Amino acid sequence: MHFDEAEGFAVAVQDLKGVTEASAGTDQVADRPRSIAEPRRGVVAAAVYKDGLRVTDIAIEEAAAWRKQEGAVIWIGLHEPDDELLRRVQAEFDLHELAIEDARHAHQRPKLEIYGDAMFVVARTAHMMNGEIVFGETHLFVGRGYVVSVRHGASSSYNLVRQRCEASPAALAHGENYILYSILDFIVDNYMPVIESIHAEIEVLEERVLRDQLAKKDIERLYLLRRNLLRLRNAVVPLVDVCRRHEHLDLPGMDDALHNLFRDVTDHVRRVQEEIDTLREVLAFTFEASLMIGQSEQTIIARKLASWAAILAVPTAIAGIYGMNFHDMPELSFRYGYFVVLGAILMICTTLYRLFRRAKWL
Repeated sequence: MHFDEAEGFAVAVQDLKGVTEASAGTDQVADRPRSIAEPRRGVVAAAVYKDGLRVTDIAIEEAAAWRKQEGAVIWIGLHEPDDELLRRVQAEFDLHELAIEDARHAHQRPKLEIYGDAMFVVARTAHMMNGEIVFGETHLFVGRGYVVSVRHGASSSYNLVRQRCEASPAALAHGENYILYSILDFIVDNYMPVIESIHAEIEVLEERVLRDQLAKKDIERLYLLRRNLLRLRNAVVPLVDVCRRHEHLDLPGMDDALHNLFRDVTDHVRRVQEEIDTLREVLAFTFEASLMIGQSEQTIIARKLASWAAILAVPTAIAGIYGMNFHDMPELSFRYGYFVVLGAILMICTTLYRLFRRAKWL
């Protein structure tokens, strides 16, 4: 492929993304169960493509026969398959035992592993549910003429990715690595709504901390958001290495025209990482601001209490002196002593009050 063709191909891909992203919000978290395909439980879709066009839907047992046909690409999507289904897929595509073992159990770290002429890619998905980040996991087996995606947990369906690819036969004709790019790009794009949702919530907390002191539930929410962002960062950052390896290394079946597309995914992942780091800093500043405002209010209250205590100490001290039961006290015989003492108390207290007001303690 010439350079100008590759550039036009990349532009077409971006245009197709813009068309389908508008409908992404209506996608269901998990695929609806099939009403007439009980034997295909766990299989979301299985189809064969030639020259970017969908040829037919197939059963898992037909995959090996289709792999022998020149130019055919098999794309199978699985959702939480059982051991028996994974074994059938392994037999059809001769998948490595270690990769199958990883695909059987979720909670894998995002990574890229190469087994001969096949690749095994792990990526973490994320979306918001009831104000919390819910994580899923996608395992991808990619080899000559096939792609098998295995989804675990709550995650968005890849039917939109399939529709987008089928809408551009010229792009899909690049084969299995273009499908891999499309899935990774879809996963990374779905990080942004999560970031935007958290950003909106942080802005509300920022405004609240400036208006009033945060309540206990707000402090707890700050902590939960910071923890969720850390978990999201742990899911996102390893994808940088995965995409960079596709961008720079000669992986099995990799077309040179796809390097720029994987470079674009790498840039998106880095942008998400930067957004996460920024939000974590904002959360830290918000928490620190809340603490500083609370400490400032406590200091103001302490100053007021200290000021009033100093003012009240004057009449308390004078009353304590004249409350002593001594007979030989010269001031007791003074005719206007009572009024003089009251005047002295009032004058001293007034002077202290003005001094504290000038010092902005009251």
